[in-house]
Amino acid sequence: MNWITILAPIAGICALLFAYFLIIKIKRMDPGTSRMKEIAANIHSGAMAFLKRQYKTLVIFIIVIIAVISIVGLVTQGEDSLKPETAIAFAIGALCSILAGFIGMSIATKANVRTANAAYTSGLNRALNCAFSGGTVMGMCVVGLGLLGLGIVVLIFDNDSSIINGFSFGASSVALFGRVGGGIYTKAADVGADLVGKVEAGIPEDDPRNPATIADNVGDNVGDVAGMGSDLFESYVGSIIAAIALGGSLSINNGMLAPLLIAAVGIVASIIGTFFVNAKEGGDPQKSLNKGNIIATILAIIGIFLVARFTLADGYVGTTLSGATVSYTWLGVFGAAVAGLIVGFFIGNVTEYYTSAKYNPVKRIAKSCETGTATNIISGISTGMMSTAIPIILVVVGILCSYQFAGLYGIAMAAVGMLSTTGMVVSVDAYGPISDNAGGIAEMAELPHEVREITDKLDSVGNTTAAIGKGFAIGSAALTALALFTAYTQAVGISIINIMDPMVVVGLFIGGMLPFLFCAMTMSSVGRAAQAMIAEVRRQFKEIPGLLEGKEGVKADYASCVDISCRSALREMVLPSVMAVIVPLFVGLVLGPECLGGVLCGTLVTGFLLAIFLANSGGAWDNAKKYIEEGHYGGKGSPAHEAAVNGDTVGDPFKDTSGPSLNILIKLMTIIALVFAPLFM
Repeated sequence: MNWITILAPIAGICALLFAYFLIIKIKRMDPGTSRMKEIAANIHSGAMAFLKRQYKTLVIFIIVIIAVISIVGLVTQGEDSLKPETAIAFAIGALCSILAGFIGMSIATKANVRTANAAYTSGLNRALNCAFSGGTVMGMCVVGLGLLGLGIVVLIFDNDSSIINGFSFGASSVALFGRVGGGIYTKAADVGADLVGKVEAGIPEDDPRNPATIADNVGDNVGDVAGMGSDLFESYVGSIIAAIALGGSLSINNGMLAPLLIAAVGIVASIIGTFFVNAKEGGDPQKSLNKGNIIATILAIIGIFLVARFTLADGYVGTTLSGATVSYTWLGVFGAAVAGLIVGFFIGNVTEYYTSAKYNPVKRIAKSCETGTATNIISGISTGMMSTAIPIILVVVGILCSYQFAGLYGIAMAAVGMLSTTGMVVSVDAYGPISDNAGGIAEMAELPHEVREITDKLDSVGNTTAAIGKGFAIGSAALTALALFTAYTQAVGISIINIMDPMVVVGLFIGGMLPFLFCAMTMSSVGRAAQAMIAEVRRQFKEIPGLLEGKEGVKADYASCVDISCRSALREMVLPSVMAVIVPLFVGLVLGPECLGGVLCGTLVTGFLLAIFLANSGGAWDNAKKYIEEGHYGGKGSPAHEAAVNGDTVGDPFKDTSGPSLNILIKLMTIIALVFAPLFM
């Protein structure tokens, strides 16, 4: 064991200490009026109650998997068998992911009201600072707990990659349940708030008269903060573990150490980058966030250079796709990691182009709303499909460059490089739902219109940053899954996936179908939950006298709407999540490792394309609606606005449930194949 390995958990501790500093800073901020505190308390209690109930359900799954791994490991003891210690790594990975989501969401539900009050009392810059600080807590918890937990597992099990893989399995399992469950929760509430509140009743979605408004704001936290945090947590640790696994299987000197050190310098770069996020009054928050991201990226490149130079200074012998050995240099590893970082940066920019109201694609969608819902949906779908082309080309270029630079190990290091600034990416992403919640609180607390203008400006940028975060997660999923797939082929001794083999072709078709089946299940779940929510909101408007008119002293029954979203999400998340675990196990055991290789290839290709399409379509519809609400094409209440709301409602499960869940599906299936590879042989 190399003593330098301890630098990884130390960097994780530094991230957690920085998060603790920000938590103290946020708690010291003024939460505002008594009405604001009451609303924020309802959001906080609803979010935490759902998360606790979700984790109780998830604990059952975790215990079952721990038992399965332990029993199989004990029964099949041998040099190449599944090791029972993998269950320990699985449990630690799941626990770290749960903690990251729990802490991050807890603070997000405290930062939202303080952001609203900062906008009320101090203006844009103070509000941006508060929202971003809340998001940074999530970002630092993700990378801090990820690297601390993984570093501990590496130290305990002395770089045994077959055991370490279990950490990623645990993280991926929690992430899928979190994304699917949180996505169903938030979109059921959002659809109810939009269709009945905005379209039928003609009131804002955050109007206190709307029974679904608290559930909608709770959903922003459980889906877009906790779910997103778990999502990027498993991407982050998955990329590191894939590189560790390949470094070990290819017998690269310090090849298992380099990815841990790159992640460590990425944490330092992200922490420094956060200090550059500030905006002048009347300025553009997007530019401020971009500045912090660029600083973090530049510092990460410098850190990657130093890590590659001093850990792989003498070069190493790697393996080509044909199985031949060839010599590579430390400079090649540096080039591969930077290639991944650059690809991630440009995927984010492409996503911004297709989802931001500053650019033509969203403006074209907004204009299409003038002729109704149908043309809006057609325009949004075509924009989402078009948006898949450039990210695919970027990933292809990244794969070719990283492979040319450093072989199979280079592909894994490209994923590590892309995710090295995850702390910053998650901070920027989580800032969005906090700003959205702040706007909702301002509306419900009936603060002056100028406050809502500030929070809307922050929220509009937040929609774009959320879309960028999803694009980043999807792009990293492709590289991480490819690296994990390469590690799987090494583990089962497959050098070539022969598409002339009927079993491989069978696997390709099954794998290509799975993302569509998964999306059908998750979107149907959102639809069923939304129907129950719509019925409840209509019932309250009809049966509670004076509610819709805003009669003084009359309050909506917010709790019933929160309960509907909660019960629906917990019930509906189980089947699609369990499917992702069972299918690779069944195929590997019954149809063999070659067929499973085909399944993984098919899932990777169709899942990647479908995820980009869904995320960007949904993000574009959302910002087209907000563009119209700013006063374009008739503004709020116009026929164009009604069409935009309908389009956004279709896009909600696209971008917040099915789309972001797909990248977890891709990686979870691949890591399961890698963990259970000894059984398939």
